[in-house]
Amino acid sequence: MENLLKNICQNKEKEIVESKKKCSLKTLEKLLSKTDLKRDFKKNLIDAKKNNKNLIIGEIKKTSPSAGTIIQDYFPEEIALSYEKYGIGAISVLTDKKYFEGDIDHISTIKKSANIPILRKDFIIDEYQILESKVYNADSILLILSILTDSKVKSFLKIAEEINLDCIIETHNEDEIHRALNIGYPIIGINNRNLNSLSIDLNNTSNLVNKIDDSFTVIAESGIKNKNDIINYNNLGIFNFLIGETILKSKNKEKTIKELLNND
Repeated sequence: MENLLKNICQNKEKEIVESKKKCSLKTLEKLLSKTDLKRDFKKNLIDAKKNNKNLIIGEIKKTSPSAGTIIQDYFPEEIALSYEKYGIGAISVLTDKKYFEGDIDHISTIKKSANIPILRKDFIIDEYQILESKVYNADSILLILSILTDSKVKSFLKIAEEINLDCIIETHNEDEIHRALNIGYPIIGINNRNLNSLSIDLNNTSNLVNKIDDSFTVIAESGIKNKNDIINYNNLGIFNFLIGETILKSKNKEKTIKELLNND
């Protein structure tokens, strides 16, 4: 697994080359809607923290390198509608094809029926993917510090702002936390999953959150399984969570989501 992240990014570069052959950057620019209204992703996260009310970004994915196949009969639109119905605050859609069996088309499909903000979760390494995300109706994108330089992140944030997309700056360790703080974007995700070994450590967020001052809003990502995990994070001032497998594998999504939200 040591070279997994490297392999994913190398494959992503090839995918982008092929995508550009089918639809150029200039064509994407022409397709950008000038009137499209973005659903408030960033504001909702900031408000959740401010009001001490839990918000879950529910992940939608068919498979992953760590879990294998998560869902056999995979219907993203149905999952999204159930998420919204049971109180999920936003949706994260995995769009990587090779490693997660995702598709960017799923964002557009979900956007037509669900009314909550949509995050495009992918390995974004090129300006092309940012414009592509907007064309396919994402409200937000994930920027992973492990695969981007600071100058690239700042450039991507500027592009995202120009086309009205929110972002999450994803971190995994103390060095990346410091980088995120210097970049200054108000939404910081802390991933409990080691992207090389794929191991999970729930203490990763707990150990790193105290490095972040209160002007930032933190999202705890990966490995969150129950109400106690949520309460432990609440005690550290974290009220935003990105959760996938725990909900996707649940036989009773309504009950699982209600317990995780713990907003009664």
